[in-house]
Amino acid sequence: MISVRKISKVFCVTHTGYGSLKGMLLWWKKARKETLHALNDITFEVKGGECLGVIGRNGAGKSTLLSVLARVYKPTSGDFSLGGKVAPLLELGAGFHPDLSGLENVFFNGVVLGLTRKEVAARMDEIVAFSEIGTCIDAPVRTYSSGMLLRLGFSVATHVDAKILLVDEALAVGDLDFQRKCLERIEAFRRDGGAILFVSHDMGAIRRAANHAIWMKKGAVVVSGDTEDVVSAYEND
Repeated sequence: MISVRKISKVFCVTHTGYGSLKGMLLWWKKARKETLHALNDITFEVKGGECLGVIGRNGAGKSTLLSVLARVYKPTSGDFSLGGKVAPLLELGAGFHPDLSGLENVFFNGVVLGLTRKEVAARMDEIVAFSEIGTCIDAPVRTYSSGMLLRLGFSVATHVDAKILLVDEALAVGDLDFQRKCLERIEAFRRDGGAILFVSHDMGAIRRAANHAIWMKKGAVVVSGDTEDVVSAYEND
């Protein structure tokens, strides 16, 4: 359901010694350009009913990979195919307007993810109940804590009939009870035939949720296979 074939992503970074138009006119050094290879020849598949855990240190390219699959970035080379509707949970509060209420943001995000307003309205009670934020659903999102943003964002993402779920480190800010609830939801999503790409620094969550895993380092996959084998290799590095 997720097929990634030799994907690479290169960013061009320009280093300058000025931060204003005046500085640009007066600065005597030329701008220096650098290429950053965020992803290098990544290939893998995730079938329906599977969860692939993605692990690695900060800067390994994990979030860039999910952003490519969510079509935030275009790959520099290679291609990928996604067999169904995608529900991305890439960044805490991404897609939420801070001045809109939680209720308004649920409608907005639900429509962006492919539901009609009528469908969002029909699922609203279930979305709010799962998020456990109660009457705060009517408050502006800018008043929410990071945990509340996680609760609402995860709840919306898992109530839109998606076939593919992209989760990037979102559970790290949740309390233990809600983390457990989210992992149970991920497991139910997988049992129903969904495909999941799950990025996390929590090896316990990876062990629980993922059927198999990949370990990324400097934009490349260095180990792939059974979850326990990959996690053990990472922990012993």
